[in-house]
Amino acid sequence: MRRPMTPNPSTGKPATYEIQVQGRLDESWSNWFNGMAITPEGTSGDSPVTTLTGVVADQAALRGILERIWNLNLTLLSVQRIEESAR
Repeated sequence: MRRPMTPNPSTGKPATYEIQVQGRLDESWSNWFNGMAITPEGTSGDSPVTTLTGVVADQAALRGILERIWNLNLTLLSVQRIEESAR
């Protein structure tokens, strides 16, 4: 017997995300990534790591950001949703 899926009410609301990619992006890419803060950081092995942080309107907007990362051929290291209480 299949149970109905219960929707996650938070998926349609804005949320803050921290996305790490392998590679170096500077802050000039911020507008292309919907105004996210771009922070070049240390390295993961031999490669630089960049963190993108900001509010994402909904899951469709998150998918668009991830697609842009894909289009730049950057390696996605992590995607973390930052809970309200953690901010």
